Amino acid sequence: MKLRPLFPSQETLGIHTDLYELTMLAAYFEAGFAEERATFELFARRLPARRGFLVAAGLEQALHQVLNLRFPEDVLAWLRTLEVFRGVSPGFFDYLRDFRFNGDLWALPEGTPFFPHEPVLQVRAPVMEAQLLETYLIASISYQTTVATKASLLCRAARGRPVIDFGSRRAQGPQAGLLAARASFIGGCAGTSNVLAGYRLGLPLYGTMAHSFIQFFDDERCAFETFQRSFPRHTILLVDTYDTLRGVRNALTLTSPAQGVRVDSGDLDRTARAARKLLDQSGHHETRILVSGDLDPERVKALTEAEAPIDGYGVGTDLVVCPEAPTCDLVYKLVERLHEGRALPRMKISGEKGSFPLRKELYRRREGREFVGDLLAAEGEAALDGYSPLLVKYAEGGETNTDLPTVRQVRDYARTQLDGLPERLWRPEGEAYPVRHSPRLRKAERSLRRSHLGDRR
Repeated sequence: MKLRPLFPSQETLGIHTDLYELTMLAAYFEAGFAEERATFELFARRLPARRGFLVAAGLEQALHQVLNLRFPEDVLAWLRTLEVFRGVSPGFFDYLRDFRFNGDLWALPEGTPFFPHEPVLQVRAPVMEAQLLETYLIASISYQTTVATKASLLCRAARGRPVIDFGSRRAQGPQAGLLAARASFIGGCAGTSNVLAGYRLGLPLYGTMAHSFIQFFDDERCAFETFQRSFPRHTILLVDTYDTLRGVRNALTLTSPAQGVRVDSGDLDRTARAARKLLDQSGHHETRILVSGDLDPERVKALTEAEAPIDGYGVGTDLVVCPEAPTCDLVYKLVERLHEGRALPRMKISGEKGSFPLRKELYRRREGREFVGDLLAAEGEAALDGYSPLLVKYAEGGETNTDLPTVRQVRDYARTQLDGLPERLWRPEGEAYPVRHSPRLRKAERSLRRSHLGDRR
């Protein structure tokens, strides 16, 4: 039996998309708009539940897709077999065969906090090139942003104690586990259990043992001894397979002290205190206590505020799935059409899914260390005094024009940015962060509303 790998490869990046992206491209092509340029922006319409901000992440993977998107011959041959493309002219497939991204791309540096309607990423390119990127950009930026934001909340709740990503087995697929490891590190986690993330990204790796290892042996102490013989300098023992405090006592009988014990269930506050007492009474003051098991920011905060003697937290499901806010509702919208040297504003108007027209500049103002407000302005519109630009141009004419930071540099940058957030934004019920829209943006919005809807006064 031949097994077929499902994960996208370099060769299939062009069709790692929704069908309607390709049908729109065909329609643009048939109408003669292949060279007509446009600007699209990626942004969040609103903040997810219990969030006062979002942390931008996923840019490096998004850029890889944008700059390497191709349509090999076998992919083109398959597309031609689809009924929907039967009447499309051969020239369209010639266009896809030669496809290369030739546009410009701006984005927030990874690790930057952002707010509703602020562009996380902008693309200015021939409309067919810009349109095709929608699905992958949303997916790439959304997931890592969601996890990086959750990681920042967990690390804030832990108040300096390390938080470790234990979520690979709970993520929505193996690829998601790797991306979550990267994003959680950006958000402040100390490291991950995902070995591939250690190999590919150089992330610090953490791991202990599973209950199955303990259960395999006839008694718990034998399991502990066996593990310590193999890893004398990295012995972290899982002590709650049978009886947690008995597990701690068994750990204390080993010939040399364990570096740590992990508790994965029960009343973590009470158990940690009892374990700490046993360890200290035996002179094992340096043995760390790590906890895991259905942790979320609220539980971590409660344990931290109660001053439970916990030295680190391992978080899995809540970090990589984010059950209360599993997506950050990013959208990718056309904001202007460039025609004969003029930027023609475009926007969506109906319902709660509106957008603001024109390519925007994003500025942020500080007072001391703290961010106090943002300004969205039209391209070329002067910023107010005291505001600094946030968007960076990462690609020009289809080529990267700046070196990307390492994931460790991104993490350091994110820490400085998160330190600038007002305290109220860390509380779900806190007051919203002020984002102003410039007079030119407001004027363009009003003009388009009148054009499409008439004067409804």
